[in-house]
Amino acid sequence: MNPVAVALIALVIAVAVVAVIRFEVFCLTDLARAEDCELRYLSRWAWAAVCLLSIPIGGILYLYYGRTR
Repeated sequence: MNPVAVALIALVIAVAVVAVIRFEVFCLTDLARAEDCELRYLSRWAWAAVCLLSIPIGGILYLYYGRTR
């Protein structure tokens, strides 16, 4: 395989990993700052577990279903 193609693929993978990590940090930070009355369906610890155990689907579920705003 061409070294330029390998470098480009590695760069794309690195950017994707950084984006997913930033998204998870955003979700967990938002979860930590939310008031108890702003959380729906699950407790804070349960939403944190969902976010961390099913990356990035857990964060998407939290943002869609777990917040009231």
